[in-house]
Amino acid sequence: MADSSVATRPNDRPRIGLVLSGGGARGAAHVGVLKALEQMRVPVDAIVGTSMGAVVGGLYASGMSADEIEKLMSSIDWQDAFRDRPSRKDLAFRRKQDDRDFPVRLPLGLKGGKLLYPRGLIQGQKLNQMLRLNTLPVSTIQRFDDLPIPFRAVAADIETGDTVILDHGDLAAAMRASMSAPGVFEPVEIDRRVLVDGGLAENLPAEIARDLHVDVLIVSDVSTTLMKRDALVSPFDVSNQMLAILIRRETARQRATLTDRDVIIEPLLGGMTSFDFNDVRQAIERGETAAEGARTRLSALSLPDDKYAGYLALRQIRHRQGPEIEFVRTDERSQRYSKIIEAAMKPLVGKPLDTSELEKRITELYGLDLFETVDYRLVHEDDGPDGLEVRARRKSWGPNYVRFSLNLQDDFEGNASYNAASRFIITEVNRLGAEWVTDLQIGENPLFRTEFYQPISYAPRYFIAPQLLLEVRNVQLLNGQVPLAEFRVRSQEAELAFGREFGSWGELRVGVRRGQGQSRVHIGDPTLPEQDFDTGEAIARFAYDGLDNLNFPRNGQSFEMQWTAGRTGLGDDASSDILSLDGLIARSWGRHTMVLWASGGSTVHDDSPTPSVQDFFTLGGFLNLSGLTANSIAGPHYGIARLMYYRQIGRGDRPGLLSVPVYAGLSFEMGNAWAERSQASVRDTRKDGSLFLGLDTFLGPIYIAAGYDSEGETAFYLFVGRPF
Repeated sequence: MADSSVATRPNDRPRIGLVLSGGGARGAAHVGVLKALEQMRVPVDAIVGTSMGAVVGGLYASGMSADEIEKLMSSIDWQDAFRDRPSRKDLAFRRKQDDRDFPVRLPLGLKGGKLLYPRGLIQGQKLNQMLRLNTLPVSTIQRFDDLPIPFRAVAADIETGDTVILDHGDLAAAMRASMSAPGVFEPVEIDRRVLVDGGLAENLPAEIARDLHVDVLIVSDVSTTLMKRDALVSPFDVSNQMLAILIRRETARQRATLTDRDVIIEPLLGGMTSFDFNDVRQAIERGETAAEGARTRLSALSLPDDKYAGYLALRQIRHRQGPEIEFVRTDERSQRYSKIIEAAMKPLVGKPLDTSELEKRITELYGLDLFETVDYRLVHEDDGPDGLEVRARRKSWGPNYVRFSLNLQDDFEGNASYNAASRFIITEVNRLGAEWVTDLQIGENPLFRTEFYQPISYAPRYFIAPQLLLEVRNVQLLNGQVPLAEFRVRSQEAELAFGREFGSWGELRVGVRRGQGQSRVHIGDPTLPEQDFDTGEAIARFAYDGLDNLNFPRNGQSFEMQWTAGRTGLGDDASSDILSLDGLIARSWGRHTMVLWASGGSTVHDDSPTPSVQDFFTLGGFLNLSGLTANSIAGPHYGIARLMYYRQIGRGDRPGLLSVPVYAGLSFEMGNAWAERSQASVRDTRKDGSLFLGLDTFLGPIYIAAGYDSEGETAFYLFVGRPF
């Protein structure tokens, strides 16, 4: 293959090719090698990389300096980069509500009655955006020979097992494909081939580099070392060892092709694994040290200051000014979403490229949680304007999804309750992005809810949402603090709401609700009256969600307010006004978190001659007066404030099924429920507290807790689900 850059290189020195092996996190050592080469003024005329070697090599070939790559790799939150979902502040409000009600973290799709799964644990959106942003200055270059340094990335075709040499097209996509470890990262499709990590084919691509007409190879090999028998303690370890053996055999074959003129550098990385991204800085230092150890041989390839300055001048393409964006379009496979994408990206048109604003818009689109990836590239028409092409790929396990929740509360005294629920989400019902969402719940509180969410425009702001709800729940009736009976309340309601979403942080809904129901004595005095009731209500609800985490919030706040106005003119048995509020603030320092959480509600006025148990608020249970049995206090008026402290004692950032964040904490709670609003006072509140240990698992939060009440009652809990 011809090298178009040969004419621009000095012909009085050997052409130098750089080979960077795969190795996952160990590949950070390549950055140290590059730093040493720059310090020794050793030029690089061609680069070939595999996996992480392709990432480091591609960034260097695009014109970044070794120091710039070091700064980038050291500043990345790698744990976050390998999470696909947007940070919670960027997640669409509807998806935040899904997380609130259905915390089980399993990405599942549903098609033809079968569950579908992603093809990789990581789809790579955040990693891809990092690569895209840092290669933007060369994004219009299609031939990798035309980069500041000619470049090749090596991938493997997962269908055929063939080695695929990527020498043209999209640089960011090529780097991303080369490091797509099967089963970990979603494969990348390029030129109709499904590509995965090049380490499966050629982890040390020396022969490919030789084909780029180079005279000398500098080879940086960070291949994973084999583990000793004592370290092979799990099926995961054995599988990794098997893969490492296969890779090392091909690596050994490639190393056998090296000549006496070539220089091989092997950073001493000890037991560092492919997943130890917390040790990036140390790996860079080890790479620099290893290259320094080869200084004698590398110095023979060094250039004088003036010639090295000329070499560096060839790499100044990165510093050109960004273009003015004259249009936004979608690629052929994204035409279904063109209106939504154009509405989101329209503010960029007619302005110079602002990468921060561009990233914000891409993040907003990805925050809809409908796409596997949302990507873009700069396009330049011949003798025409510059623009953006956006590529949105539907989730391979979509567009229908299923989510789950599990709620369990057991006080080890015979008072146990559980609910298990699933949510079925049918997205892309029409081109405006309508959704049909259905909830099914079994357990103590059976429930069926279905809602059709219809945006009114392509920019998802205003919407109409008809809903049907069937629900069964238990409500206590008390005389003061003495329980008289427990009612089983069944209700059927239809609702029509109109609303507006406010970015990713809030929603306002107003509407009308019509329903009917029955309340029957479930436990207690059978002579108490049973009631059939009709409801006809106007509703208004405002919700704000700015929490960084729902299970164990560390920073942010949330707030919800609802007004329900029952009116006889709408079909209600009696006119009433019910107001409820809920607010939470979380603040952290280090591993310590304080949470202030308050809730309250009141039947402001009620024309009914007797209390309507279906409208009662309930208290009792973990973090809702923790010393009392769940739902043991009820009334038409209530208020409760909680002050909580917890400390993270387990980081949960290491591989392993049992490695989850762990928190130890305590709470102070003060609240009560009242039959009359005039009875409500701080003096007439129960004072409770709890000590708890919480785990943030893929099933949602799990707590083991002990609760204490000021009147001497105690309770011990196993609690699964979200208490907030």
